[in-house]
Amino acid sequence: MRPNGARKGIGDTMNELTFEERNLVALYNRDDRETTMRALSEMRDYLGTDETELRELTDSALYKLGQMRDEDFDALDLTPDFDTEDAAYGG
Repeated sequence: MRPNGARKGIGDTMNELTFEERNLVALYNRDDRETTMRALSEMRDYLGTDETELRELTDSALYKLGQMRDEDFDALDLTPDFDTEDAAYGG
């Protein structure tokens, strides 16, 4: 079962990373899925109680990475894409 707040990806595929999740994973990418998951989990431990949105985003990304095969992770384009988000929100 996916965690509360787990976000559906593009095309409503439950295990596909959303734009925000993909950028978060890109920031903590350590070249393989398991090491990246450890880096995200470590970052999560430092989140304050008021950082619920980032905690939910991290939980959702961790869940999806946990469901993903290593081959699928290796095929991801994990180049951070902050310009697209700015354009999407009129920035």
